[in-house]
Amino acid sequence: MAIDLILVVDDEASIVDLSKMYLEREGFQVMGVGDGKLALKAISEESPALVVLDVMLPELNGFEVCKKLRSEDNQVPIIMLTARDEDIDKILGLELGADDYMTKPFNPRELVARVKAVLRRNDYKDKQSGAVIRVGDLAIDQARREVRCEEELIELRTQEFEVLRVLSEHPGWVFSREKLLSIAWGFDFFGQTRTVDVHIAQLRRKLAKSQVAIKTVTGIGYKLVV
Repeated sequence: MAIDLILVVDDEASIVDLSKMYLEREGFQVMGVGDGKLALKAISEESPALVVLDVMLPELNGFEVCKKLRSEDNQVPIIMLTARDEDIDKILGLELGADDYMTKPFNPRELVARVKAVLRRNDYKDKQSGAVIRVGDLAIDQARREVRCEEELIELRTQEFEVLRVLSEHPGWVFSREKLLSIAWGFDFFGQTRTVDVHIAQLRRKLAKSQVAIKTVTGIGYKLVV
């Protein structure tokens, strides 16, 4: 069995060393770098299974690294780290396509648990990725991560795709904002449901020509209707 490579990106050597020690105890291979440019180089050359990415970095910050990766359709799982326990940082990280978020200082055992959880979710998505979901005039190709409306390609960002995928798997089902956040982002992030509303608004605009619509269920959440 191949050993997963975890890339830890932080300009604090103590964080890199502590993370490396605990992750290696669990059988992971760990590589550490100290700035955003080196992170992009390592991701391109080494293809890590997951990136632990600090926000406050020299050269390019964590948000910029995440944004560049997602703009190039690199879907490597990302756990972002920040020393600031502020909602806006968490929301921005999620909206840029991060898979999870931790505030420093953190318990290294929790980091290991989150790394394992994100990798499990990613493995599950890979196993399910061959199916094409068809609902109304939409075709959602999970392998190519493409959405088409009567053969016309609709450009979606990573989490827009995930929200649409979840809703499309169960047309008519009502999903709370908390449930969508948990499923589409892969973890519970209480108090940050605004990011779901942002993605729903973007999806509605991009699906304007489709017969498929996302309806608000007042006081609860959203559902997909045809």
